[in-house]
Amino acid sequence: MTADAEEFDVVVIGGGPGGYATALYGAAAGLSVAIVERDKVGGTCLHRGCVPAKEFLEAAAVVRTVHGAGEFGLSVTAAPIDFAINQARKNRVVDGLFRGLSGLLRGRKVRVVSGTGALEVGHRVRVIDGAEAGTELIGRNVVLAAGSVPRTLPGFEVDGRLVVTSDEFLDLDHVPSSAAVIGGGAIGCEFASLLCDLGCRVTLVEALPSILANCDADVVAVVERSFRKRGIEVIAGATLVDHVPRPDGTGTTVRLAGGQEIDVELVVVSIGRRPRTEGLLAEGTGVVLDRAGFVVTDQYQRTDAEGVWAVGDLVAGAPQLAHVGFAEAIVAVRSMLGEQVAPVDYERVPWAIYCHPEVASAGLTEQQARERRLDVVTKTDPFAGNSRARILGDIDGMVKVVAERTSDGRPGRILGVHLVGPWVTEQLGAGYLAVNWEATPEETAQFLLPHPSLSETFGETVLALTGRGLHLA
Repeated sequence: MTADAEEFDVVVIGGGPGGYATALYGAAAGLSVAIVERDKVGGTCLHRGCVPAKEFLEAAAVVRTVHGAGEFGLSVTAAPIDFAINQARKNRVVDGLFRGLSGLLRGRKVRVVSGTGALEVGHRVRVIDGAEAGTELIGRNVVLAAGSVPRTLPGFEVDGRLVVTSDEFLDLDHVPSSAAVIGGGAIGCEFASLLCDLGCRVTLVEALPSILANCDADVVAVVERSFRKRGIEVIAGATLVDHVPRPDGTGTTVRLAGGQEIDVELVVVSIGRRPRTEGLLAEGTGVVLDRAGFVVTDQYQRTDAEGVWAVGDLVAGAPQLAHVGFAEAIVAVRSMLGEQVAPVDYERVPWAIYCHPEVASAGLTEQQARERRLDVVTKTDPFAGNSRARILGDIDGMVKVVAERTSDGRPGRILGVHLVGPWVTEQLGAGYLAVNWEATPEETAQFLLPHPSLSETFGETVLALTGRGLHLA
């Protein structure tokens, strides 16, 4: 042990959602905490992911509102968006949240160390580069929270000009006239949706047979129908070959197997993220990585090394969601303290996708339930019958509830809740509680939801599952 190494109860490597949540929760419990962060606290989510992307999506929503203003009696001439102004607004939002988070950490006396941290034997964390390179920290507990980086594709090397990932996309200074979005998962669908709303011609390319492969099929059908209606071309089951830049550098041609070509100004590669574990661990730490480089933990976030924990995007088997990192942080700290805590149930975590229409879900899809040989009963309720959706003029979508059928044929515990439509990312709370508490439709139907509201569609769906719906047979 180096004589001048700083010692803490907890040393966290990485200041993203999982890392800073560990620090804040640990400090609130009276632990001394240090974070080693290579860039800025807040991580990908705040600076290159969730927050800036959703700010762009909000700009897209404003554009949709302006274009639809005539229906409300407003004569508005919609000019093209000045993306530089919106970039400045996005930066103000991010900077404000960053300052607030930095102030929280200071207020709880968390030591923030600038640089890249690497775990060595004996709970020693060495800062290998950055402003405080050479600093050594010793933690009674060490939490690995180094996060993730975008995956890339062979033949589509990122240059920040013709080919970008989410990192570079969020720094664009203009809206491209045309784009191919590679990857039809949550992030790809969000980018395709916002680009379309901002006036870009979009082609969404997915290797799997369907976009949003982990979502319920009925939900996917609504999104695909909406995308096509808005002019987004969806090519599923595609095999990429490469891309050929134009000689003048103004765009490129994406080539697919079978000879299909897509001529675009920009290619957005959005095929998921890989763990940032290169160089994170020295020899002999005892931390185990799986074949893909993710850190292996138990359900309480403990690695195979005593006193070393992991949270966030680099955890094997965990959904790469900021709120999962928050929950894992609480599990890790409470476990360190010897407190009783329920582990995160990855199968039931809430998912939110902010494309238009929005998607939100918790629990099993109908397909997943049937694959497990569960006897299920389902009910759907379209937003077209919801008075608030009619008032908003946004009626595409539905609520779907999947419940297990009991031996007497009645619907039992709710296995999954799936929503697609207006503002559903803000409506999932009741459904998430129902899934996690294994509530039945009979129990959940007692939730009293306000009228008129979008949320009452969920209440109507579970009420109909009991056999006595008001507006739904």
